[in-house]
Parts: sequence; structure tokens; C-alpha cells
Amino acid sequence: MAFEKEIHLTDCKFTYSISNNIKAYTLRDTTFNQTKIGNYELTRLLEEVPNSGEGFPLKITINKGLDAFKLAITDKSGLRLVNIFKSDKHKILQDKFYFLMDSLVERGIFDKK
Repeated sequence: MAFEKEIHLTDCKFTYSISNNIKAYTLRDTTFNQTKIGNYELTRLLEEVPNSGEGFPLKITINKGLDAFKLAITDKSGLRLVNIFKSDKHKILQDKFYFLMDSLVERGIFDKK
């Protein structure tokens, strides 16, 4: 998956894009880790029952230029994309995703449309 300026996950209510106000120190404050090649990465497990270890990994990677990103929700292996927005069966996971993304929007990392 290539870095994009704007991403809309299938069946998601919103489209997310990199904010013009993004700063490297804000990424570190929001627990993004810097990789060896300089990108910033955040991985969270979206799970219905907290600390159960059962859920889908959410991975956000922002390039070192802070102008493009990748966003994916995958199965546990990380190989196949998962659509948590397809049905109300994953309503709790959807709410957790939107909560996390809203917090990143508030911090000036992403813009939401």
C-alpha cells in the first residue's frame, strides 16, 4: 500500500487527510514511534473486550515528510484488510476507531471530511 494524502476506508463514514498543522513532536506525544527510516507509526488493537487480545490491528504510518500516510485495519496476521464498517456486528470496534481518529483530529494530525 502506497502513502496517500487522503484515505477513505471502505464503508467508513469519513475521509481522513493529513493536517497542514501536523508536527513531529505531536506525533511523539500521541505515542507514534519513529521507525529506522524516519516514518512515524502507530499500532492499536481494536478489541471489543479491553485487554482480551482479540480484535483487529489498526496501523497508521505517516511518512517522514509528514505529508502522506497509510491507514489499515487488518486481520491478526496483518496480511488481509478487514472491513469493520460493513455491518453493525462490529459497532463497538467502529466506535473505538472513530474515538481514536477523533482524538488525532483534535491534536492536529488529521483532518476529517
